Amino acid sequence: MSNEIYIVGAARTAFGRYDGEDNELAEQAIRGALADCGVAWTDVDFAVGGTNGETKPDNLVSRLGLTGLPFVTVKNGCATGGVALMTARNGLIAEGSDIACVVGYDNHARGAFNASPARYGIGEWYGATGMMVTTSYFALKIQRYLHEYGIDPITLGYASEKAFDYATAHPYAWRRKPVSVAEAMDADMINDPLTRFMFCSPDAGAVSLVLARGSRAFDLCETPIRLAAVELRGRRPGSFEVFSPWLSPGDRTSPSVDASAAAFAAAGIAPADVQVAQLQDTESGAEIIHLGETGLVAHGEQQAGYVNGDFRIDGRIPVNTDGGLLANGEPVGASGLRQVHEIVRQLQGRAEGKQVPGRPRIGLTHVYGAPGISACTVLMAEGA
Repeated sequence: MSNEIYIVGAARTAFGRYDGEDNELAEQAIRGALADCGVAWTDVDFAVGGTNGETKPDNLVSRLGLTGLPFVTVKNGCATGGVALMTARNGLIAEGSDIACVVGYDNHARGAFNASPARYGIGEWYGATGMMVTTSYFALKIQRYLHEYGIDPITLGYASEKAFDYATAHPYAWRRKPVSVAEAMDADMINDPLTRFMFCSPDAGAVSLVLARGSRAFDLCETPIRLAAVELRGRRPGSFEVFSPWLSPGDRTSPSVDASAAAFAAAGIAPADVQVAQLQDTESGAEIIHLGETGLVAHGEQQAGYVNGDFRIDGRIPVNTDGGLLANGEPVGASGLRQVHEIVRQLQGRAEGKQVPGRPRIGLTHVYGAPGISACTVLMAEGA
């Protein structure tokens, strides 16, 4: 029996503010993904749901049908979507099943997350310093990175401009008003050097995917997309992470470096083979850092890449073509699957927003989050 797994169905809701229950969004996304490949809920053998909220995704069976299928709940911070996808893939292989459904969703209140230091194994003093407010952490990290690699802070403005430009054409993006480099740089300062137009915001949304074993995939979808790799890595000594901002005097490490390297190795490709990518851009600086950490660009060369248009729709490697987190916001459980949804649509040649020309064949997704975890996927169209 083949262990090759394909994505055959995909659907998402619009992201933004939502007055209803988050499980309503999840049901909408699941039914859309099932319809996308002509599969009924009764055909699904295995299901996984991810959320960072207080609801239990496995309770969605009360809306979808009590078929007795195993339904696993996942909660892994910003990596929730990637971990849910990995769990669904592994479940299909381990169970010898044919079809799995994965969903990620959340409906967050306005404002920054208010995490407790104790829940992350940190003393209350850490919260008193203000470092539990993640904008402080991101500002510290990008300040150091810009200094180390001689990158002009205006590069942050280029990253924001690109995100909102992509979002203007995407019907599911939350913030679709263009923002110029000057507007991004001159906006209200949140944590130096990051301004209001350089941060994403928690919001609401849901994404669902249907996975199928190779023997079934081509019966269900005209252009199935192979899940060539999905890899998860945690922090090692020497990493500088959310809620763990210390630097080792030894070698620097990063879960994003480890996860992306593992994904490339598993898929048998190099970073230079990637033709379209989705990178965690909690703020503009994160995209800049992750371009380097995933190997898509050499450290220090990001500024030239933005200026030259390398990451635009017709550039060398289009990045965050749906507007990324900056324009979509971050319903944590849905965010990683939103990335996969966008890459699947690009590889199928039916993107909802701007379509990468030349029919790309290989895509990368990358998520990163607290307390130092990263998940990366490599997706391939037939012929890659």
